[in-house]
Amino acid sequence: MANFWFISAPLLSHTDWGGTLKTALALRRLGHDVTWVSESKIGGYLTSAGIDFAPVSHTGWLFPPPPVPDLSAMPPQEAVTLRYRRALDTWLTESLVGDATQAILDLAGARGTPDGIVTDPFLTASALAAEALGVPLAVSGWIAMSAIDDEFLYPVQRVLSRDSQERVERLCARFGLAGVNFSGGSTPSILSPHLHLSYFNEAWYAAEQDQLLPQTRFVGGFPTAPRAAPPSWLGDIPDGAPLALVTLGTIFTGDLGFFSWAAHAVARAGYVPVVVIGWNMTDPEDKAKLKAALPKTTRLLNWVDFDHVLPRTRLIVHHGGMGTTHAAAVHGIPQLCVPHAADQRGNARRVAQAKVGLNLSALDVRRGALLEGALALTRDARVRENARRLAADLASLGGPPRAAELLAGLVGEKPLRR
Repeated sequence: MANFWFISAPLLSHTDWGGTLKTALALRRLGHDVTWVSESKIGGYLTSAGIDFAPVSHTGWLFPPPPVPDLSAMPPQEAVTLRYRRALDTWLTESLVGDATQAILDLAGARGTPDGIVTDPFLTASALAAEALGVPLAVSGWIAMSAIDDEFLYPVQRVLSRDSQERVERLCARFGLAGVNFSGGSTPSILSPHLHLSYFNEAWYAAEQDQLLPQTRFVGGFPTAPRAAPPSWLGDIPDGAPLALVTLGTIFTGDLGFFSWAAHAVARAGYVPVVVIGWNMTDPEDKAKLKAALPKTTRLLNWVDFDHVLPRTRLIVHHGGMGTTHAAAVHGIPQLCVPHAADQRGNARRVAQAKVGLNLSALDVRRGALLEGALALTRDARVRENARRLAADLASLGGPPRAAELLAGLVGEKPLRR
């Protein structure tokens, strides 16, 4: 049997991407050795899930990012440039990525080289280390796309594209690599020549159809049975009461106004609000203020088990994170998305294109669209039917067990060389 390493940034959301952790568990059930590699802060979570964990000192992911300066005081073009540069620095800060790559190589020296590496879509060090070790790389949770033509880039993107190309070239030169796990063109990104696993279906990416590369495999997904007893707070809510989940995932949890506005909107639409604020907001005074501002029927929580809560959820209001979007999709729940950054905008756009929910901007929220959106999704039977149809199609593709089979078939391939 093969030995797989799953490598991710040290954030719980980066263990998901629609089914990455579940795929690791499915590989274990097939008899393969699976080790999760990341920074020690998420080690307890992985071991409690049943996955062997190997810590490294760095993964190359810049978190938390530096404080955001006052963008309103900057010229608009300068502010836009700063936003793009901060996003680039998150996954491609040279010093961090270089140290992380060396940490992975050192781990391989101590434990032995794996047969294959499965990576978080934005972890640059994984792509470099896989080539250096001569093992195939698989990207979990992200499609493989052809390079974007320069003519479709904004001027600021063209400037930063040269910067990103140069960063990748210097990192490759440092480790004596050709860069076989990166896309060419003006916007380099991690691109496995072997396998990209998407936990959605092909129709979900209809707008990107012309850019899809053949190493993308769509495996869908399905709900899983809870592993533990249901929480007491959930049992206290009458079975017939419809729940609306409000969450901003694990990173954008400081937007207290959003939680309050969304909870009031869904309460007025007839739901019991379940507001999940994550663990980043540690100030008891802020939490007390938020609690006082919420409708009296609200359950205010730091974390929920989706496997318990989503079967009873009839509407979800969220940021468009990949894991949350996928969880709502496989449960057939209409979605109200307010993207905050990065891939969330694309996920929210696809929710709207699939007609399983709405894509709202921050301006829409300020204009009261959360209530309008909650009422519209509640009243529109077509959206609910579309969501049920999407869930059925995702389930038919095989989910993480199918992803595990594809990964098992990957072992033995020789990495492609340019």
